[in-house]
Amino acid sequence: MTVTDEDAGMRLDAFLSKAFPSLSRARAAWHLSHGHVALRGQRSKLKASLRVRPGMAVDITLQAPPEPSSEPEDLPLDIVYEDAHLLVVNKAAGMVVHPAPGHPSGTLINGLLHHVPAIAGVGGDDTRPGLVHRIDKDTSGLLVVSKSATVLLALQRRFAVHDIERAYLAVCLGRLRQDRVTLDTPHARHPRDRKRFTGRVPEAKAQDARRAVTHVEVVATSHLASLVRCRLETGRTHQIRMHLAERGNPIAGDALYGGTRNHPKTPKTLPEIAALSRLRRQALHAAVLGFVHPVTGETLRFTAPLPPDMAALTRALFPDVAPLIADEAGL
Repeated sequence: MTVTDEDAGMRLDAFLSKAFPSLSRARAAWHLSHGHVALRGQRSKLKASLRVRPGMAVDITLQAPPEPSSEPEDLPLDIVYEDAHLLVVNKAAGMVVHPAPGHPSGTLINGLLHHVPAIAGVGGDDTRPGLVHRIDKDTSGLLVVSKSATVLLALQRRFAVHDIERAYLAVCLGRLRQDRVTLDTPHARHPRDRKRFTGRVPEAKAQDARRAVTHVEVVATSHLASLVRCRLETGRTHQIRMHLAERGNPIAGDALYGGTRNHPKTPKTLPEIAALSRLRRQALHAAVLGFVHPVTGETLRFTAPLPPDMAALTRALFPDVAPLIADEAGL
């Protein structure tokens, strides 16, 4: 294909994604990194960030995406609790929860199948065995996984009626207008960006949207950011990220929802800008998970301290409350 004047200046991965609508930016980048894209007459690997020019001839050999694999893999896992019926794991940021196109292996489920082979087939979905709920790839924190179909169904019912305690810690940009606020909105796919969600749903489509409710409490503020505790009443995809972004306070590091915006530099804010720039993912951590055990009836409550990257950010931005947050009692 040949680059037109209209497409001049685009990144190469974005150009490929536009030329082939079925090709995501991530898959385009994969093709580039594996040598399946070439400038005509040039066979060396190309960078996704290359800016295309008018008349540039680009050749691509499309490759079928690898099939998601449910094979066990010996991956490092942080198991917080385990018994004969279920387990709770503290997922690291950057780890995908289950295999899917674009992430066929190396996921939490692949690691759990190695640790607990008995979960294979639980729930009838080979790529999501025992999975009660999910959190985003770049969100860290607590997840519960079932070891049997009976326990899985019981836990899913509790999630469906919101009989679960879930609290997240997040660093968001700016200062919230209220120290405590409940965000209660519709929840639907964004009409212009299928990767995002929105609570600003047109009235004509409101009947197709689901309800999303997040209770937000400000823990601390700095010149550029706020540390907030978010308690979920519902658990929609990207719920906290969407709610905070649409209030004008996107989560720090969240490129999808505007959390990487630049700030005016002053002597007071320079150290904070430096701390924020070191973050490589959205500053969101699933810190608390509580539920009634579906077999024993025991009330279980688990806490996960902030991982090193968010702990460092919290110390830099909010030194007065950082010791409290680092202490599990502060969650």
